[in-house]
Parts: sequence; C-alpha cells; structure tokens
Amino acid sequence: MAGAGGAEWESPEYEASLPVTEKSNPLTRDLDQASANDIVRMLEACDGQIFHDGESGGAYQRLLSEPVVVALTEVAKRVELILKDPKDSLVVLSGCGTSGWMAFLISSAFNRLLKETNQPCVYSYTIAGGDRALLSSQEAPEDDAALGTLSLKQACEGKRRVLFIGISCGLSAPFVAGQLDWCLQRPDVFTPVLVGFNPADQARDEAVAGCSFTFLDVVRRMQRSHEAFIVNPAVGPEAVSGSSRMKGGSATKVILEVALAAAHAAAFAHVPVTRRGIGEHLGAYRKCLEATYAQRRGIGSLLEAAGQSLRSNRRVCYLGWGSLGVMGLIDASECNLTFGADYNDVRGFVRGGYEELGNNEGPLTSLGPNFCVSHQDFLRLVLPSLCDGDAVLLLYTHSDDLEEVAATASSVREKTSNLHAICHQVDGGDTAAAASLDMINKLCLTSLTIRWPPPSSGNLQCMWELSTKLVLNAVSTGAHVLKGKVYQNHMIDVQVTNSKLYHRAQRLLQKLSGRPEAHCEESLLKAVYRREQLTADVSSLDITAHALAATHRSKVVPLALVCLLVGCSLAEAESHLERHPAVRDAVAACLRV
Repeated sequence: MAGAGGAEWESPEYEASLPVTEKSNPLTRDLDQASANDIVRMLEACDGQIFHDGESGGAYQRLLSEPVVVALTEVAKRVELILKDPKDSLVVLSGCGTSGWMAFLISSAFNRLLKETNQPCVYSYTIAGGDRALLSSQEAPEDDAALGTLSLKQACEGKRRVLFIGISCGLSAPFVAGQLDWCLQRPDVFTPVLVGFNPADQARDEAVAGCSFTFLDVVRRMQRSHEAFIVNPAVGPEAVSGSSRMKGGSATKVILEVALAAAHAAAFAHVPVTRRGIGEHLGAYRKCLEATYAQRRGIGSLLEAAGQSLRSNRRVCYLGWGSLGVMGLIDASECNLTFGADYNDVRGFVRGGYEELGNNEGPLTSLGPNFCVSHQDFLRLVLPSLCDGDAVLLLYTHSDDLEEVAATASSVREKTSNLHAICHQVDGGDTAAAASLDMINKLCLTSLTIRWPPPSSGNLQCMWELSTKLVLNAVSTGAHVLKGKVYQNHMIDVQVTNSKLYHRAQRLLQKLSGRPEAHCEESLLKAVYRREQLTADVSSLDITAHALAATHRSKVVPLALVCLLVGCSLAEAESHLERHPAVRDAVAACLRV
C-alpha cells in the first residue's frame, strides 16, 4: 500500500520539540498545492501509516507491535469479566472532541449488540461539554479536569466495578487526566485504561488547572501500576498537522472495537481472547482501509464536487442511514473547529435523528437549528433552498430501506443535480435490491459503491463505518484544502478555543513567521482581543481566559500571522484578508513580499 512507511517522521531529529501527534507529516508537505486526486493519494499514504508493522527497529511502538497487542489482549480480558458478571459493573469510554464522539459511537454500538441478545447493557460514555459537544465545538471543557471527574462520578454512581477507558490522542486532555487520576486513587473499584498515540514520555507536562499533577504525572503512575493499561501506538503525524479527527479517530475506533469484539466473542461464543486473535482482527481493519482506497478515483470525484461547492460559498450535506448517518454527523461537526468553517458549510443528517443517535441527553433541537439532525429537519430547513451549487452525499448500505433512499434521492434531485452517493454492498447479496440500487445510481452524478466479501465472522457494520469515515474525512478535508483553508499541511484557520489549540497556534506562528515565541504570542493575543496594544490586565490573564475570549473570534491565526509577516496593524491585516478570501493565498502573498 502506498506510503505505508514514510519513516522520516520517526527520526529523533525531525521536529524534535514536538510530540508525534503535533508533528507535520512529510508525506503531505505540498497538500495545499495538490489536485483532488493527488490529495486522495496523499491521504491514502498517511492512513496507511496506521498499520505500519514497525518491525524494522523504528523509534516508536506501532499498532501491530507486541506491547500494543499484549495491552489490548489484557483490556479485552477485563471487559470479558464484566460481560460475564455484569451486576453493578460498567465499562465507561470517555474523551473530548472526536475522541468523545468515538466513545459515544462505540459504547452505543456494543450496547446494541447486547440488547439484541437480551444481555444487560454495560457500556456508557462521557464527553467533555456533554452531548452538545457531539454536534458543536465545545473545546473549553477539555481543559477542565474537575468537570471530567464529576462526569465520571455521575456515570459510575453505585457501581462496584468499573473499567474506565480514557481517550486522549495526544495524551494531553485535562478532562481525561482528571478522570484517570480519580480512578488511580480508587483501585478497589476502577481499572483505568488510557488510549492515545504519543509515546508515554511525550504526554503533556504542563500543570493541569486546579490540580497538583500533569498528564505526564498520571501516565507515570499508570506505568507503575499492574492494574492500569496504556495503549499508545504511534500511527504517524496527521495529514493536516494536529488534526486528530483523522488518523487519531480512525485508530481509536479500530483499537476499541478489536478489544471489545474479542471480549464479546469470549463471553458469549466461547472464543478465548488471544494475542493471535487480536492481531488477526487488526489485520481485517487493514484490509478495510485497502478496500476503501481501491476506490480512490471515485473519492477524488466526491472531493472535487465538495470543494467546488465550498469554493462557491455553498454547502455540503450528508444524508445518511443508520450508523453511516452518524459517521456523517461526526465528520460535519468537526469542520468548524478544524477549518474555521461555518456550521452550515458541512452539515450531517441521519434518518431518525435523535432516536437513531440514542444519546444520553436525548433530543437537543431546542438548542437551535445547528442541532436539527434528522432527515425531516433536512427536508424542512435545507431542501427548499438547495441549488446546483450545493453538494449532497447519500450514505447507505444495500441492507437499508432502498425505496426510501431512492425517494429521498428523487426529492433532492428536483432541487439540485449535484447529488452523489456512497454505498456499501456485500458481494452476492440480495439480488432483489439491484433495481433500487440502479435507480439511485442513475439519479447521482457520482455513485461510489464499495463491495465487500460475505463476512465469515465479525461485525461488517464496523468496517462500513470506518470505510465511510475514511471517505468523508478525505472529502471534507480535501474540500477545505481546495477552498484554501490549509497552508502547506497546517490548519491555518484553526479556532483557538483551549490550551492545546492555543499552544498549537503559537507554534504555527513561530514556524511560519520565524519570529521569537514572545512576539508570536503577543501577535496572537492582539488578534484574539482585537487590540493594537495589549494592556497589562490582558497580558496577565491565563491561557484558559485567552481561549474563552477567542471562542467567538474568527481568523485569529491568519490575522496574527499576517501582522507578523508584514509588520502591519490588525486593521491592515483584516484588509489584506478581505482581498485574499482564501487564507492560503493570503499567507502566500505575505511570504512573497
């Protein structure tokens, strides 16, 4: 598979001051200059790094390395014990942003499997910012360790045994650190598990607000414990540096589904949890990735269509069925924070809305139109104003209600010809569905059909979800690249709404401007507060306060960077950005001066 190695990033000298998850990927240095098809090839090479064997004595342990497989085996055995004796027991998955979405998605999916066999549900989730964080950026709670602890206490009240799985791609989120710390203090009840993608010594060594420890302190305590587990393979830098929604989210899904599936097989089908079995299941996910990117030309066509819509200041909408609709919601919700996109730029809708989601807090439609996520909401709020500039993607499988998919496609087609589809189909499946599938394909400009062999074992739905995630990540990322929201392979228009993103913005300003750290921070704060001169009271505030002030600001990093590159005022920088709406072009113009 293309680019599975790309080992330059593994050198100790490569961006030595940065953890793996914050490094830039050498494979995508020219991402912002690439065509749609070239973007897909770059993303394929980056995603291939997830499954790199790591057998050549590299600097980092990888997903298929023995220590990772051993840790996954032990976690699966702990879950098996809870499945066999579920009384007063719980498995809690937790994270922030995309990691929180994965916690929700996976806990919901495995609870459904338990319900189908009349077994008691044992999975729960917490997410920084609560359920509203599933659909809108809620980055500030990521910095709140006390909030993490409180949410875990509430989820586990009255339980005598809890396996807690905290997900933090960069080993950095205070929300998760607070939860892990609380678990470590109560070993009689809690078994803590940490999932992330940096080496342990690269965990954030910065004091957690309101606490006496750092994330690194928590990791070291877990390393000393025989009843705590760390699953932290390196999967390589993200295609867009720091964008853990991509490989970080995908690898999280693979890791947790492999462990939980092994536990279920052991508890209910008497298939023992073994390292060999874990390794074989990981290999099945590698084949999923390969099957998806075998459709690289079709993915490129979808990406080009979505990019044209965004460049024309129009919309991209995902209309999905079942868990594929949820994958559309996840991808759409991530674009605002990652690319400084408007919430309406990329929207996701799922058949059944909140009934399909089954989230803890139930319907969130009272919070506003951004939280309206059903197909009925789409027909009511979006369809009347659709035009050919808007791209619509249908997400479904051959086992969904194809007559309903066709009817929906027909309704959309009356408003726009810019209709596309992603369909998963099992070879040798229901031949009666052929007519409906053919009708849907005829209504679409692009129909990406991914074919799968009949499953011998395992949950094919999980593979369909990962495949859909890979395609949608490519489409939305590539579309924003084509719109000019990425410079080289950096999120140049990222929102600065928590400490992690604040530090990332600072480093990016230093890298691109070549100016000292103090100058970069000063420029960043001027852009956050929209002040030409900083007062002492502003300069003395902590990062949490700065991130809160930046929550409703747009183009903070581009403004700061233009000021640094040109030596101009904020007003002059704003004028420059108005003349160059594509942020990439604005930065390039400054660098040519």
